[in-house]
Amino acid sequence: MFGRNGRRRRARLSGALTTTAVLLGVMTLTAGCAALGANGAGTAAAAGGQRPSTAASAAVGGATAAKAAKAAPQTPRPSGRSAAPTLARMPTATPASSGSSASSAPAAPEPPPSGAAGSRRLVTFVNRMSQTIWVAAAPNAATPLAATGWALPAGQSVTITTPNNLNTRFWGRTGCAFNSEGVGHCQTGDCGGLFQCKGWGTIPATLAEVNFDAWDSLDFYDVSMVDGSNLPMYINIAKSSGGTVDKISPDGCVPAGCTKPVVCPSVLDVTVGSTVVGCISACARLGTDQLCCRGQWSSRAACDPASWPVDYAAVFKRAEPYAYSYVDDDATSVFTCKGVCDYRITFGITP
Repeated sequence: MFGRNGRRRRARLSGALTTTAVLLGVMTLTAGCAALGANGAGTAAAAGGQRPSTAASAAVGGATAAKAAKAAPQTPRPSGRSAAPTLARMPTATPASSGSSASSAPAAPEPPPSGAAGSRRLVTFVNRMSQTIWVAAAPNAATPLAATGWALPAGQSVTITTPNNLNTRFWGRTGCAFNSEGVGHCQTGDCGGLFQCKGWGTIPATLAEVNFDAWDSLDFYDVSMVDGSNLPMYINIAKSSGGTVDKISPDGCVPAGCTKPVVCPSVLDVTVGSTVVGCISACARLGTDQLCCRGQWSSRAACDPASWPVDYAAVFKRAEPYAYSYVDDDATSVFTCKGVCDYRITFGITP
């Protein structure tokens, strides 16, 4: 789904997934910092040459990498968007009051659209953090949302209605202040200083990447920390018409472990003043070909964090065992849901 620019993911799904899900190799996500800049969503300079990550088909960030296309047979999939898409104009939501950290209640859930059953999905965002989070979505003109920004106070939730074939990324922004026009700034995840995003956010930001009804009634979804992390996050299936069993517990656990804070090495710290607000990827911060899995390290065999001078991918994998920690981390990080599925995206650690 997301982009080319030297980054690729070939989905090699775990044995728990069906053989049809292996076709995710064609639909796998990848993207580059060049795409981030082209979108006008963030600062490539801040990314240190890193590209935004992704995870489920050719849609939000450009064409699938050539190597990904070789990894699986060609199959029908949603049409992708370029690295610099034409963005649909989004309706203005009620932003935070001028100069304040938005503390008002989140917008009321959107009413389901009229139409045939299964023409929409519900996605609920839950804030288990002690701070307000400003949820963001990357616009996709092919599957537009009614809004691309929501204020989510601590302890609250907000439910949105999405198209049945939504293909996008969600993330949480922190430390935001917006004026009455919806213009301002966030310490992490900022998307061009706007409450209603018109492009991708700056990294590091923990991503929820979704591609609904991507192929053969399958959804693909994942949590990505490939570019770093600013908030803990996990995704659950709230409802499935296809009877898919949720592989992540309601508290964010899998057999390999539960959701914990990222213990960030100081070299990857992102700070505002003296406060650490995020943990950026080694590729973005240090920029070597080996850490970015490019050049002579671009093959799956060579793209091995265990062979890096420091296994920085493990920093993120220890915190969220089900999440992407580097570009080839497919086997334990891509999940599917059959039929019409609703989702719950939780910001917070396992209690």
